[in-house]
Amino acid sequence: MAGHSHWANIQRTKSKEDAKRGKTFSKWAKHLMAAAREGGSDPSMNLKLRYAIDHAKADNMPKESIDRAIKKGAGELEGQVLEEVMYEGYAPGGVAVMIETLTDNRNRTAPIVRAAMAKRGGSIANNGTVSYMFHRKAVFALSREGVDEEQLMEVALENGAEDVTTDQEEIFGVDGPTESFMDLTQAFDAAGYEVIDAALRYIPDNYVAIDQAAATSLEAIIDLLEDDDDIQAVHHNAEFPS
Repeated sequence: MAGHSHWANIQRTKSKEDAKRGKTFSKWAKHLMAAAREGGSDPSMNLKLRYAIDHAKADNMPKESIDRAIKKGAGELEGQVLEEVMYEGYAPGGVAVMIETLTDNRNRTAPIVRAAMAKRGGSIANNGTVSYMFHRKAVFALSREGVDEEQLMEVALENGAEDVTTDQEEIFGVDGPTESFMDLTQAFDAAGYEVIDAALRYIPDNYVAIDQAAATSLEAIIDLLEDDDDIQAVHHNAEFPS
């Protein structure tokens, strides 16, 4: 099946995230708390939590810190009351941007988001301004090593996937509706596939081709936003120049 621009964007974003993760565990703590709050503290029954644990461990987050974050999220310890807040706006070049945050203080987070956008020519808009351009999907990146392409397609499509991307050098990409996340996760585990990344992401319906100047501004905005612990993910519909 044909590939999509979002796979290039995901790999681009992931390489930047990998370079930053060693600096802080606070974002992982929030991921763990949110996953435990949503699905409980048992990773065998909560696959989102299990993946958060696996990634936190891979980034050398101490076990005690992981356990404490899970207990806070599950309500077993006193902790922050976190809420998910989405911000929408535009970056230079007419790029639609959605910013996922997890915060205990909206009054702290909102000015940070606005300042990051404005600093490089972007702006925040009202809710609903750009969200209609995106759909939330279950998104997986799997290592190509030792994987039979036809078998992967069969496993993915039988378990709810809508699309399998095969034109990336190092990964296979799999998209599906959000409700397929658990089924696909379990199927990939059972097949022995190496899941490099698994998440619920906002995927744009269409992409906007941008020039290098707009790309530089967008990357600067993303860097500013992702330096803040409240920001969990930045989604956009830009197609970067090759």
